[in-house]
Amino acid sequence: MKKMNTNDSGGIMNTIIGKDTVITGTLDVKGALRVDGSVKGKVIFSYCFTIGATGTVEADIQADTAIIAGHLIGNVNCAEKIELQAKCEMDGDVKTKSLVIEQGALFCGACNMKGGTPDLGFLAPVRDEDTFSTVSKREDE
Repeated sequence: MKKMNTNDSGGIMNTIIGKDTVITGTLDVKGALRVDGSVKGKVIFSYCFTIGATGTVEADIQADTAIIAGHLIGNVNCAEKIELQAKCEMDGDVKTKSLVIEQGALFCGACNMKGGTPDLGFLAPVRDEDTFSTVSKREDE
């Protein structure tokens, strides 16, 4: 087992899904998980979720921290941090306090880094009245 930073589960990487393993369904892990194989479904963690370079995940993920180096199709909701490493490919929306995207990572989705309930739809940004009044004044002149 690989030691990690201390946490409620004793700081141990307690679950590793190997390269040739395929899991379908809901995973609820108390601790850290690394996926080098394939997971389809829903993933809930109390600590850190890692997708290795050979890992493929088609799931919505809820965790404290997520580190993604492989392929992910799904939404990620992390209380602390999401890290998209250089060779990762992610297609989905993210909600987190901190987002790190390394050069070379592919990310297609929306990002919400504010508190509250996310609205991850693709809506046009709201313009304030100062912007419209400035534009109106220029058109009138």
